[in-house]
Amino acid sequence: MTRARSDRRLGPVKRAPRAPGPSGQGAATLDIHVGDNLPILRTFADESFELIYIDPPFNTGRAQARTQLRTVVDPEGDRTGFAGRRFRTVRLGSRSFDDLFDDYLAFLEPRLVEAHRLLTRTGSFFLHLDFREVHYAKVLLDQIFGRGCFINEIIWAYDYGARATRRWSPKHDTILWYARDPERYTFRYEDIDRIPYMAPKLVGPEKAARGKTPTDTWWNTIVSPTGKEKTGYPTQKPLAILERIIRVHTNPGERVLDFFAGSGTTGEAAVRLGRSAVLIDENPQAAEVMAKRLGFANPAWHGLDKE
Repeated sequence: MTRARSDRRLGPVKRAPRAPGPSGQGAATLDIHVGDNLPILRTFADESFELIYIDPPFNTGRAQARTQLRTVVDPEGDRTGFAGRRFRTVRLGSRSFDDLFDDYLAFLEPRLVEAHRLLTRTGSFFLHLDFREVHYAKVLLDQIFGRGCFINEIIWAYDYGARATRRWSPKHDTILWYARDPERYTFRYEDIDRIPYMAPKLVGPEKAARGKTPTDTWWNTIVSPTGKEKTGYPTQKPLAILERIIRVHTNPGERVLDFFAGSGTTGEAAVRLGRSAVLIDENPQAAEVMAKRLGFANPAWHGLDKE
């Protein structure tokens, strides 16, 4: 039985004009909810979203933190740069959240059940984790969606950061893709971005110029600590990863949900591609980051009195 959409709001709502999507794709809307995602999810109607992507806490057992720094010119500074100029580092602040769960699957399961309920019949669900919990989550998702609905295990590989000395350095995350119906789901093959051939001379100039479609292993750098994309939020994921998922697995004008929204990467990718998005996060620091990052999209805020 379909659950009727609730009109109950979790706080004041400030609704602004819609953000324009790409030419010919109409307007994309962006809604941001601040609060515990589980009760918020339960207010949404069945089959409300064509794509759900989540990047929940990885259960690392420690606080995830990111300190924001800025280097400024100072003749009395503690660092010497180009042409002998002196600099000092200014600490702007930090953002963090606890990433420790006594029973991780007990926390995740009711939220995954809601994700299954909220997917359209042609929708797809993506769960982004790392080696700590992904195998246990896979078994849980097989129970909720059905093993036949598992489509792909995508490996996002990167090469950045410190190296381990007593094991192979872990430099990849895992993204599990499930379809609500394994016989009917959106997969826009022609919209897949192409990547260079590793041995272009073996395929000829025409193929080399066109490039190839990626496999289930995606090589993509992390968000650069000094790049324009950086928000300062811990565990921020690259925009390119979300753009690929949204472009291929939804049609223009459809709705995307991310209920561990963090820095708002899913929302930015969706709106810029002409899709509407609903983002949920209970961390006030995430709301602060999203307010700054997604202001261009004129989001409607729920559960937070945004002026």
